[in-house]
Amino acid sequence: MSFLTLTNIQKSFGPVQVVKNFNMDIQKGEFVSFLGPSGCGKTTVLRMIAGFETPTGGTLTINGKDQSALKPNQRNIGMVFQAYALFPNMSVHDNVAFGLKVAGAQKPEIDKRVKEMLGLIKLDHLADRFPYQMSGGQQQRVALARALAVKPQVLLLDEPLSALDAKIRVSLREEIRQIQQSLGITTVFVTHDQEEALSISDRIVVMNAGKADQIGSPFEIYNTPATRFVASFVGTLNLIEAKVVDPDQNRIQIGDQAITLKQSVAAHKAGETISLALRPEAGSLSDSAKSDTALTGQVVSAHFLGSVIRTRMNVGGNVISFDMFNSPGTTPPSAGETVTLRFMAADLLVIRD
Repeated sequence: MSFLTLTNIQKSFGPVQVVKNFNMDIQKGEFVSFLGPSGCGKTTVLRMIAGFETPTGGTLTINGKDQSALKPNQRNIGMVFQAYALFPNMSVHDNVAFGLKVAGAQKPEIDKRVKEMLGLIKLDHLADRFPYQMSGGQQQRVALARALAVKPQVLLLDEPLSALDAKIRVSLREEIRQIQQSLGITTVFVTHDQEEALSISDRIVVMNAGKADQIGSPFEIYNTPATRFVASFVGTLNLIEAKVVDPDQNRIQIGDQAITLKQSVAAHKAGETISLALRPEAGSLSDSAKSDTALTGQVVSAHFLGSVIRTRMNVGGNVISFDMFNSPGTTPPSAGETVTLRFMAADLLVIRD
């Protein structure tokens, strides 16, 4: 049985429906990320779980209990916001202690729990400091400790890393994941950063226009995108137009080059145009690369990106990017050069529009 269940959740603001029949079961201790562009509805779903927004329709249960009639302070939810939302006139100790004081805990219990939380985030030596005396990363750690201090049944994280610089974001997201796993707390994380979602989630919900386009593990979301939107939003991806030649034999044609897919195209008719997806890292120019399929085309450009060189080639009007590892002994192909890209047919996926 799932711990957090959303059934046919809907939310409208006036005539605009921002969340459409959203369904999901989240297990106890699971870390789920809601990933999508601005305006896709991910934060609205999070706010409905917290109780800050009331669903227009549907039901939401936590541990089998309907939350619909409960106010935010009755749901035992911990929430960390994008803006740290710390009380500027309170010390670190008092910020972490705030929820416990509101709950009526006694001072010895509060002090013990605050010490435990500050030790968890490795800031116990800064208990007497005020927020303005701390870095952004430290403030967000304090906000996390405050959310966890009350022992919430669900932890909600609303883009908590977006105000931090790149290096601190990476280290803090790893800390958040480590803390979540050590506590075994059910967590919902909202982000528009695909790398964040892929690196720390048990499952990812890719949201688009108020609905979930795909729900799956990071491996599934990246390697087998279910829709054109997921394919284009998560990671760098080649979207290739092809024509079905023989649907029974999974034969398709890209430009004037025919290949056989591993994935079935039996649902399509001969002559029909379909969309295919291929990750840049799936292809290689090496004759010794493990492959069963090849496409030949002309190089359009090659861009140095540090550890890799991203090369673009034209195949029947489709511009396909592929990555080569940067090696001092390897010269990238030049624009106009004819090359053959080798890859496994299983890496070429049919994308549902």
